[in-house]
Amino acid sequence: MSIWKRFTFLVAFTVPAMTVVGYYLGGGWNFLTFGVVFGALPILDVLLGSDPSNPDEADVPELQQESYFRWITYVWAWAQIALVLWALWEVQTKSLSDLEWFAFVLSIGLNTGGIGITVAHELGHKNTRIEQWYSKFILMTVCYMHFFIEHNRGHHVNVSTDGDPASSRKGESFYSFYPRTLWGSLKDAWLLEKKRLEKKGKSVWVLENEMITSMIVPVLFICSVMGIFYVVTGELRWSVLAFFLVQSWIAFSLLELVNYIEHYGLKRKELSPGKFEKVLPIHSWNQNFAVSNAFLFQLQRHSDHHANAGRRYQSLRHFEESPQLPYGYEVMVLIALVPALWYKIMDWRLEEWENKHYAAKEVGKENGKATGRKAVIA
Repeated sequence: MSIWKRFTFLVAFTVPAMTVVGYYLGGGWNFLTFGVVFGALPILDVLLGSDPSNPDEADVPELQQESYFRWITYVWAWAQIALVLWALWEVQTKSLSDLEWFAFVLSIGLNTGGIGITVAHELGHKNTRIEQWYSKFILMTVCYMHFFIEHNRGHHVNVSTDGDPASSRKGESFYSFYPRTLWGSLKDAWLLEKKRLEKKGKSVWVLENEMITSMIVPVLFICSVMGIFYVVTGELRWSVLAFFLVQSWIAFSLLELVNYIEHYGLKRKELSPGKFEKVLPIHSWNQNFAVSNAFLFQLQRHSDHHANAGRRYQSLRHFEESPQLPYGYEVMVLIALVPALWYKIMDWRLEEWENKHYAAKEVGKENGKATGRKAVIA
């Protein structure tokens, strides 16, 4: 991997920097983060174009082990907790106008959801305790710790099937998908933990149940923060709690918007009742814009991630056979908020994918049956 590409992953840290700058400039400048994420980054994507290059497979084992890439994610975890605590302190000690409060909480949510949950997602797939701890640490700050359970043990097993609440269906708007995935992921995470504990002969009503701790830990976190602020300032401000909850809602809603676009309409073929074909690069939408891929730690190379979940972000590959999104995630999440526009842009692409991968299989299957019949007659 080139030196230039190694350093591009640091672009993520410009976003919290813009949030801090916008806040201290005050007023409408608090929308600076929104402008950078949904304005400047897509423009840079167009100007700099796509990067379909893949790492040399001979270099991948060494690339996977490089500590530099892990340390970037560790630093982000601490940067996120610092950003959230700083924001909560500002809400505790400053008087913000309604416009400033709205823009400020939106900016924080874009950081904690757009980048933070992306980093938590990356770390949550790793098999080291420190990386899994960092994943949960980040998810605590957005009240979405159950994602660690459901995503790894549920979504990756059931992706692109009707049994996965995080896979959107053809013709399903984001507004229909959103409540289904919120409730479905909570339900699935609980059932996964119930099954795990039952195998150990244990009740679900124990602290070993990570679903229970995933609900308790964020509450303890914000209560501790508010308690410390009260001791320091002598004032209990419920606006701090409101800010924390709203930025969490923005963060995990952004995650679900990304989930919506990543697998929209793509379905794995059911080979027999309840048994599906292997997850392949064709079962996730892909995108290769260089800037947004660096900004999102190559999350947009989602096809390789699902086909090879053990690969670290720096090693993810582009596959020509993967269905391609027309724009980066920043633009696609905005389009997803307008169903009519989303269907116009995506449904014909989905139909092309269906014709290519389903129709061809069905024709081959029918030809096989016909050949078989002729052989018997002969």
